[in-house]
Amino acid sequence: MQVEHHDLHHEFPEYLDFIHALQASSEQFGHLYDQYQNLTREVERLEEEDLPVDDFTIENMKKHRVWLKDQMYRMLVAHKSGG
Repeated sequence: MQVEHHDLHHEFPEYLDFIHALQASSEQFGHLYDQYQNLTREVERLEEEDLPVDDFTIENMKKHRVWLKDQMYRMLVAHKSGG
């Protein structure tokens, strides 16, 4: 099965420097980043290996991943604009 990768570097290539800066300077961003990366790896593993998992579970995982990405995006935009 072809799986689309969702790591932040693919999602926000224009924010690459800011991602690294916030990982180093913000504990909150670092925590969100780690959660996002771990969740992304798990979703991709389930999809790649075509493991049995109910739709509700995988959809909740993906929704949580979107929420994490949204939180980090807000932090990246604020950091970029000096906030």
